[in-house]
Amino acid sequence: MSSEIDVRRVLIVDDQSTRAERLIVALGTGTFEVDVADEVPDLEGALGPDSPWDCVLCNVGLTNVSWASVRRAMRNFDVQVPVIVIADEQDVDSMKTALGLGATDFFVKPQERPGLLKRSIERCVNHRHLQRELKASKEDVERSNTELRHSLRVLEQDQQAGRQVQRALLPSGSLHQGDYWFSHSIVPSLYLSGDFTDYFSVGEDQIVFFLADVSGHGSSSAFATVLLKNLFARKRSDFLRREDHTVICPQEMLELANNELLELVINKYATMIVGVLNFKTHQLTYSIAGHLPHPILIDEGSVRYLEGEGPPVGLMREARYTQHQITLPEHFVLALLSDGILELLGSGNLIEKEASLLRLLEGPLESPRTLATRLGLEAVDPNHLPDDVAALFITRGFS
Repeated sequence: MSSEIDVRRVLIVDDQSTRAERLIVALGTGTFEVDVADEVPDLEGALGPDSPWDCVLCNVGLTNVSWASVRRAMRNFDVQVPVIVIADEQDVDSMKTALGLGATDFFVKPQERPGLLKRSIERCVNHRHLQRELKASKEDVERSNTELRHSLRVLEQDQQAGRQVQRALLPSGSLHQGDYWFSHSIVPSLYLSGDFTDYFSVGEDQIVFFLADVSGHGSSSAFATVLLKNLFARKRSDFLRREDHTVICPQEMLELANNELLELVINKYATMIVGVLNFKTHQLTYSIAGHLPHPILIDEGSVRYLEGEGPPVGLMREARYTQHQITLPEHFVLALLSDGILELLGSGNLIEKEASLLRLLEGPLESPRTLATRLGLEAVDPNHLPDDVAALFITRGFS
């Protein structure tokens, strides 16, 4: 606490200097810093929030003072300084005047019992100091809130800019090759998403795709999705320029993603599904890295999860992944979904939610847009999502 606040300043208003001196003597030396004035021309300066005094002692017997005028003047500003009214004689009119002025206390001949007056002044001074501390605290809080609001605006602008960048990294639209269509939907729970998907042609007859769900939310998770996007772009370039076939080997791509996330040292891991579709031989090769739910294959007669297992990328240095291959039917929808979709299915354990998800997708083959509507992706409110939701749909036989 500053020394300025520790000073206990008292103003005595009395037009009789001898009477004021007797009061000072009664209070004793060193107890308070006392100022004396025979009048107070500036009431707001003496009693308002910026007053230098902690307490005002005013003698009710002042001559040439209209107390009614003083009372009216005090109504026009915020009185912050306690006032103790003093009288030479016990008089009902004097007490009414004191009460009308909003006096904190009233004393008759206080010189005779200075101890009581001192204690009253102490209470007033403590009250005034508390007011100042509260005012200073309020100003600090308001200043902090202003700084916080500014920081939040800057952060929101950064998040919005980051969202635009992340959206630009997603596929620009559907991809059509032969009988196959690729389309996607991502609903972030925040500005930035930890869910990401991509698909692109490699060579004359293959399409590489992946869906990733990075742990957590926000900037660091979104940064990890940029790293994965860059990894696949680099390996695609290596395929075209150096005949490096890593990008069409899902197992090897997961191993690379695992190493790169570990080297990034941001304590992020990701579940992933990586696949390669040969749209001439209709062969699908894929690997799964800890991702749930598994890819869902919907054909004209069934709905089922594709098999596969493996740890998430970014957790273990020596992680190993398996690779699977299936021949795709003539008419089907393959749905890759992030685990945020399970949060939209209500209560229940994981097994119950996965079974519920299959039931939702049962029935005749429908377009990805219809399936997305059935899953609730079209109507979901991002502001009430507990997790990001990403969906990648691969179809054959219809768009």
